Amino acid sequence: MAPKTEPSFRESVDLMFNRAVALMDLPPGLEEKIRVCNATYTVRFGVRLRGQIQTFTGYRSVHSEHMEPVKGGIRYAPSVHQDEVEALAALMTYKCALVEAPFGGSKGGLRIDPRQYDEYELEQITRRFAYELAKRDLIHPSQNVPAPDMGTGEREMAWIADQYARMNTTDINARACVTGKPLNAGGIAGRVEATGRGVQYALREFFRHPEDMAKAGLTGSLDGKRVIVQGLGNVGYHAAKFLAEEDGAIITGIIERDGALFNPQGLDVEAVHNWIKGRGGVTGFPDAAHTAEGAAVLEEECDILIPAALEGVINLNNAERIKAPLIIEAANGPVTAGADDVLRAKGTVIVPDMYANAGGVTVSYFEWVKNLSHIRFGRMQRRQEEARHQLVVDELERLDRYLGDAWSMSPDFKKRYLRGADELELVRSGLDDTMRIAYQSMRDVWHEREDVEDLRTAAYLVAIGKVAASYRAKGL
Repeated sequence: MAPKTEPSFRESVDLMFNRAVALMDLPPGLEEKIRVCNATYTVRFGVRLRGQIQTFTGYRSVHSEHMEPVKGGIRYAPSVHQDEVEALAALMTYKCALVEAPFGGSKGGLRIDPRQYDEYELEQITRRFAYELAKRDLIHPSQNVPAPDMGTGEREMAWIADQYARMNTTDINARACVTGKPLNAGGIAGRVEATGRGVQYALREFFRHPEDMAKAGLTGSLDGKRVIVQGLGNVGYHAAKFLAEEDGAIITGIIERDGALFNPQGLDVEAVHNWIKGRGGVTGFPDAAHTAEGAAVLEEECDILIPAALEGVINLNNAERIKAPLIIEAANGPVTAGADDVLRAKGTVIVPDMYANAGGVTVSYFEWVKNLSHIRFGRMQRRQEEARHQLVVDELERLDRYLGDAWSMSPDFKKRYLRGADELELVRSGLDDTMRIAYQSMRDVWHEREDVEDLRTAAYLVAIGKVAASYRAKGL
């Protein structure tokens, strides 16, 4: 349990915002306009379940409308409260600005434990929540576009999209009212993996810069780096899976709600994921040491620590004992402001949440664009690309015949080169480009300004600067 002096999640966001704006030259009025949350709506609605009416409380917070629509996930959790939703909405504003997604920041939450309800009941609850929000224009393709978050996924987004469409039968852009939908309901390839994939691309970009690695006392590449992941939900699972399978990282620890697994030789991420799906936790998993004190594994030796579940897991209670030289925040707010101070003093490098987990909103942006354009990415140009590549291959084959044994194409070159990019490849390309450019904008500030000591402050400076520029363009 964190001590009483620990700042709340909301206070942490405000403290980090204040640290950044102290280094900027903003008019006081504009600084306040950017900091405050524009509006928060609380809805209480009843649903008849199990023979009686149950009342649920939900929130939708709009932090900034410097760009519209506003964007942000809807989470289902029993701990959801207004301060948390408003803090998350603020983070969404800065996150969208940092990665140049043209949205303001918003967030939603429903105070519910989804594990206590069956699928039919969750659908009734979700549809009624969507109705309450949509009739207030808090779900709308051009005003407020939700997405999945903790406790929600493709299924819930499909229900919300269908509910909105039922209420707006002549809106041709109805599918764009929410992102994170299944493919057959207007979703986009690569959205489910997007946040985890973004974490991978963020780490790849970090490891492209020896100067940045040196600040964390790291050398080489991701290959062989020891990684501990806290939370093997959608984000943690995909980040760990891609880092292990594609980059050669060794996942030595996985922390879940019922404890943690640890194996210095490396864990099979897919096997652990399947075990959790079948049994609801990591307890009993073979080929690894299990400890009921999962939080203790955060303090084990590793090269990279990935907190990928809840906020505040690294706080003043444990910050001094964290040994990882590099932390990448796959979750929102996993490091409190107090712990951030402790870790920075120790020389720990933190890749901040507003950048590290921005893969989700980036691919959500692509899905929103797809829904508005009413065409799958790659449909128009893929075969034309293949035809153009065929001209090159034909010429190479002619050269191959002319030179004989002196030269020949690699065995699988023709197959790989001829294949035009499909939607998934285009989405990954766009995400990779976004994560690279956003990182470079942060590191430029980090390295060029002597008064900026860490990536988080750099990220806030970049993001707040872009929000301020948008407001100035509006005449504020």
